Amino acid sequence: MTRRRRIVAWIVAALVALTGLLVLVVALFDWNRLKPFIDDKVSQAIGRPFAIHGDLTVNWRRPQDQPGWRSWLPWPEFTARDITIANPGWTKQPHFAHLDALRFRLSPLALLAHRIDVPSLQLVQPGVELERDGQGRNNWTFTLPHGDRAPRWSLQLGNVGFDRGRVTLDDATHKTDLTVQIEPLQKAMPYDQVVAQSEQAAQTQARDVAGASAAKAVAGDAATDKTPGKDGHGTKGDDVGKADGAARDTRYQFRWTAEGHYQGAPAKGSGRIGAVLALQRKDRPFPVQAQLQVGDTHIGLAGTLTDPLHLGALDLHLWFAGTSMARLYPLLGVTLPDTHPYATRGDLSARLGDHGSRFDYRHFHGRVGDSDLSGNLRFVTGDPRPKLSGDLHSQELEFGDLAPLIGADSNAEKRQRGDGTAQPADKALPVEPFRTDRWRAMDADVTFAAAHVSHMKALPIDSLATHLVMDGGRLTLDPLAFGLAGGKVHGQLTLDGGQSPMRGHAELDARHIRLKALFPEFDAMRTSLGEINGRTDLDAAGNSVAALLGSANGEVKLLMNDGAISRNLLEAAGLNVGNIILGKLFGDRTVQIDCAATDLSAHHGLFRTRLFVFDTKDAEIDVDGTVDMASEKLDLDVRPQTKGLRILSLRSPLYVRGTLKHPDVGVQAGPLALRAGGAVALGAVAAPAAALLALISPDHDQPPNTCQRVLQQLRGTGDLRVGEPKRRSSK
Repeated sequence: MTRRRRIVAWIVAALVALTGLLVLVVALFDWNRLKPFIDDKVSQAIGRPFAIHGDLTVNWRRPQDQPGWRSWLPWPEFTARDITIANPGWTKQPHFAHLDALRFRLSPLALLAHRIDVPSLQLVQPGVELERDGQGRNNWTFTLPHGDRAPRWSLQLGNVGFDRGRVTLDDATHKTDLTVQIEPLQKAMPYDQVVAQSEQAAQTQARDVAGASAAKAVAGDAATDKTPGKDGHGTKGDDVGKADGAARDTRYQFRWTAEGHYQGAPAKGSGRIGAVLALQRKDRPFPVQAQLQVGDTHIGLAGTLTDPLHLGALDLHLWFAGTSMARLYPLLGVTLPDTHPYATRGDLSARLGDHGSRFDYRHFHGRVGDSDLSGNLRFVTGDPRPKLSGDLHSQELEFGDLAPLIGADSNAEKRQRGDGTAQPADKALPVEPFRTDRWRAMDADVTFAAAHVSHMKALPIDSLATHLVMDGGRLTLDPLAFGLAGGKVHGQLTLDGGQSPMRGHAELDARHIRLKALFPEFDAMRTSLGEINGRTDLDAAGNSVAALLGSANGEVKLLMNDGAISRNLLEAAGLNVGNIILGKLFGDRTVQIDCAATDLSAHHGLFRTRLFVFDTKDAEIDVDGTVDMASEKLDLDVRPQTKGLRILSLRSPLYVRGTLKHPDVGVQAGPLALRAGGAVALGAVAAPAAALLALISPDHDQPPNTCQRVLQQLRGTGDLRVGEPKRRSSK
């Protein structure tokens, strides 16, 4: 052997010996000696005390996912037992987390760059104690060390796996305490199977809460319906669709159960999750599924979480069911109105960020009471307030389903949706206060359109459309438009919940409402050629419908010509006072109305008749008096001025007293004298008649407008003075 070869041989032998010695040292090394070093570096990286209390052992394995020569360098796989992560000093519990064991792989080369690179982490029997105090401090936000220099060591986590465990939440801010138990499934379940089971469970909840039609509305095939929205898409959410595709290869491997309280209400839930969180892989979604019940509100979800380290994306199929949408406010922080029982199904995608998050509930379908509802909504958090925007549609809106919005539903329905404000038995106007504090918590910009509104067959409201804007507690419906019997009701409504008491303003115009279309099932109306026009302009202050009307200032004008009216018609329309009056004047027969004109002035809730006259073939009927909306008291006199010999068919003049809820209609004393006085009562109508002429909109396809002739006659009454006070009669 030459000298050169001997030198090479000695070098190789030395390297082999050193390698063997290193292997021997590593194999015999007590890795527990490194626990103080690891504890210190991990504590620096996460900003919390970290400690390994049990044994620390190591196995060496070659990485299969490293390129080139790096794949030949063995990586240590540590197993550390009895691990704790401490809590901040203010918490009740000493530890944020405890694990029976922790297994993780560690890149040795990354240590040279002061980086703790853990590509895989397995948690054994984890226990996590989440806590937030009354000041809003929480223990799940890790504050990294601050200083003039960046921390020397950083932590980079890859996949996180786990087995059975326990998580508790004690949140004093939101009056919430929950305990969640996690345990492995006996058999892994595919994504599609779990989503299908969630669909079925959501339909069952919808049927139990809101009825069979609601269960049908939230059925799975509704997700494929093509409902256009502001985003212009006609299929279900693209983000959720992509998430579904990426998740189909995933499996649910654990089940969880939860019980406790949320916002003070009893809460429970169950669901399934995957086994591995890919913290650095946005292309590997983590499957989640849940069925939650808080009070009488049910929430179901199934989908995926991606980029969980930064809570970067959430893509879910989401179901809601409950007695009132207003009860979602403490759960979601979204201001929604009081409603009848509801159920919806849609696709939720979320993008969560440090400076605000965006949630899209897209292409949802559902039922609210007997009405269908669909559309797209977006909720964005941020300063100065979060904002809800979107568009909603209804093909068939049951008018009664709007009652809870103004507190006009029954006391039993109020109790069902959780409102404690009972409607007094002697009050007709809703007294339930508006929740203006919630208005100030969120802004909104939402459009709503109902293709058809169902109230009753005799009153066909064709459609409803409005644009709702809420800014700093000021609620505006502009425009507020109804399609009614071939005509239109158009205007705006403003309620300023930022003031106390709330200030309100309403402007509404009714034009070309066709009488024969307004009551299509009433035979006497089928030959009617007339129409109704009107105008309302009111200002008010108060926190309920009753308070607003009880303080209203402004005017109400209404004009109807060439129609007919009967007790049966008024009874069908629910006009109790008018039904009684008509019965006393004309009995049960139908009365042709040549013209009906109303001009009411309102001052602090007292509505006074400046002009209220019916011109019929039998008589001119004048109504004089007041309606006090604050006390709901009626004080009206009804005087017929007969025409010709048909006087014999009329009844005596009437008085109307009592309240809106319980009217008292009777016959006045001295009818002959009052009949004569009826002519004088028409004397103060010149100015109101002139004002009502502006409501007449001639239709060239119809005969001359009868009300125009009647009002001109009233306006031109030469022997009566404008503004002369009307003579009143006693009971």
